Amino acid sequence: MSILSYGVRAIVARRWRWLPWVVSALIVSPAWAVSPALTLDQAQQQALSHAPQIEARQARTTAAREESARAGALPDPQLTVGIDNLAVQGPGAFTAGGDSMTMRTVGITQTLPSASKRGAERAFASANVQLASAAETTSTLAIRQQVADAWVSAWGAHHEQMMLEALKAAWVQDIAMAEAHLRSGTGNAADVLAARMEALDLANRIDTAAADEAQARARLMRWLGQPVDQPLGDAPDFGVLPVDEAALLAQLDRQGALLEWPARESAAEAALDEAKAEKHPQWSVGMSYGSRVRGLSDMVSLQVGVSLPLFTRNRQDRGISARAADLDAVQAEHEDARREQAGAIQAAWAQWQALGQQVRRHRDVLLPLAEDRSALALAAYRGGGDIQPLLQARRDELSHHADYARMQADYGRAWASLAYLLPTQGDAP
Repeated sequence: MSILSYGVRAIVARRWRWLPWVVSALIVSPAWAVSPALTLDQAQQQALSHAPQIEARQARTTAAREESARAGALPDPQLTVGIDNLAVQGPGAFTAGGDSMTMRTVGITQTLPSASKRGAERAFASANVQLASAAETTSTLAIRQQVADAWVSAWGAHHEQMMLEALKAAWVQDIAMAEAHLRSGTGNAADVLAARMEALDLANRIDTAAADEAQARARLMRWLGQPVDQPLGDAPDFGVLPVDEAALLAQLDRQGALLEWPARESAAEAALDEAKAEKHPQWSVGMSYGSRVRGLSDMVSLQVGVSLPLFTRNRQDRGISARAADLDAVQAEHEDARREQAGAIQAAWAQWQALGQQVRRHRDVLLPLAEDRSALALAAYRGGGDIQPLLQARRDELSHHADYARMQADYGRAWASLAYLLPTQGDAP
């Protein structure tokens, strides 16, 4: 049972005379009554199964895999056709049979890049596959986080309404008591007006909580692709996380914010290897067949070519230096991202722990004290005392309950920010 549900039950237990009001607050609308409750896990699964963002990431991963499959392959051969030894003077100038040396040729040439260059191309393509796959997992974790944030906000706002509705009966009782004192001559009209004004403030708070829930459900609709009209299920235990702080700090590169950085480093290393491969000569081989006229024999030609990287200082070496600088930049940025993520985890962990302590303190100490104070003020007013201490006690009790409900939602969001940092087995593509 969640802490907030426990708080609502505590109110009912301590104020059993409010039971009809509490029951009316807990009854959901007719549209919800026939719908199964939507749990956080169900909302996340539904969002992931209908997320266009995931479909886009999957398409990019497929594209990267297709590119990887062809990386490092030999380039297509080149087919050549032409006329060799064409005469440009004399009676047979510019005719195919004008000279015995003229021949029609057809040939094929194959370029042979160095093995190191082809290997670098394969490594770069493989890094792009890793990068696309990491982006897909990162998007999955981000959607889980966004859905959890919206779900917890809607859940918290709904339970805030429940808690405020549970307080409504006491305010109605105060108004009735003030009116009774007025009729008996022991009170005055100002007390009745003051009690009614405080009741209106409670109504405003309930309306605000209802609006907050509607807004959070609208955010859920953005991820689920349809209106969220059903009631929300029980919240997970916000006091328990799947992993502890030390485990999170030890697995920084597996977290969504850093998943892409190892692939970026691999891509930068492959680009550096490819730049180094430019210093290796590139070979080509070719063969052509020449057909001559006038009964002369046909001819075959063979060619072997090789590139000559002679001026490497201002060409290949500068490219190598540029790619090495790129690699240094990526590694430095990766380390900076690690530090930022480590700091964010420690800050989020501290906030989660602090909110947990505050929630428990409100539940176990502040709320009971506020209720006892209201009970004492009510007894004093019944005995003929002034109404202002009672109204002040009611206001403080109302503020403590509203703060408790919002604090519980903050506690849930802090929990979600840590619970979905690491991918599960089903999140990996």
